[in-house]
Amino acid sequence: MRLRVLPTAVALLGLFAACALASGTERFWVTNPTSGARLLVQVVQPLGGSMPSPALVLVPGGRGDSSGFLAARAGASDADLLASRGFVVVVFDPDGRGDSQGVENDDGFIHQDGLAAVIRFAATLQGVDPARVGLVSYSYGVTMATGALARYPDLPILFYIDWEGPANRNDTGGCDAARLGHLKERSCDDEAFWSEREASTFIRLIRVPYQRLQSRLDHVQPDLDHALLLVANATAAEYGGGGQSPWTRLNDLEPNRVYGDTNPPPWPPRDLNLQPTVGDVALELLARFAPAG
Repeated sequence: MRLRVLPTAVALLGLFAACALASGTERFWVTNPTSGARLLVQVVQPLGGSMPSPALVLVPGGRGDSSGFLAARAGASDADLLASRGFVVVVFDPDGRGDSQGVENDDGFIHQDGLAAVIRFAATLQGVDPARVGLVSYSYGVTMATGALARYPDLPILFYIDWEGPANRNDTGGCDAARLGHLKERSCDDEAFWSEREASTFIRLIRVPYQRLQSRLDHVQPDLDHALLLVANATAAEYGGGGQSPWTRLNDLEPNRVYGDTNPPPWPPRDLNLQPTVGDVALELLARFAPAG
């Protein structure tokens, strides 16, 4: 499997397939058991796929909601494109965002509890194979995703894909020399706040296969240290890491490898946006890890 941006002709075929295979969006409501807020969950079903189908639960970045996944670009949305690959696609508005009730929690425990409820709901949807549910997070969504997986190890998640997520308060709270992130109003010494919001800590506890997608030029961060830290912290100790994941991989490199200054990984040769590869990677992980039969 090679990480690449699709050529124009293939991309146009993908857009056509999305229009042909996506059956529209269904709206549901799921209650966050911690906050009591009613969360909007939207589901895009594929047409013509095998039943029951695999599912992908998508976690938005920053303070985003489901609208970013459902917005049409050149005729199809991100959710449509993934549905065209045969996935039931589940998107949602976290507490305090979009059409959901509640108060913005910046991906702390309340947001993580809501995501856990959404995942459990997704596994019960008609037409979804509960043994083939994947989780995909984008950017800061890594905090919500890793927190939910770490705190709820029994969630029905087969694999986890992380697209360029930041690692900790240095990346999101402006607590290093780069001074970047959308949570700079919080003190870097507020341990109670940050204990709920650092993916580099949570990812040590996840127990599902972990795939990191990372371009040579991150969409926010000035370096790639955060990507290497998350891979190292997820990788099991027997492979030199500090985590519990049974399988980890950076891009399409050798699995279960930890990288650092003395053995840096080869990055994509160009500054590619690897979001278009999510469908390819999800299908590969499904083939690798789905239960036989």
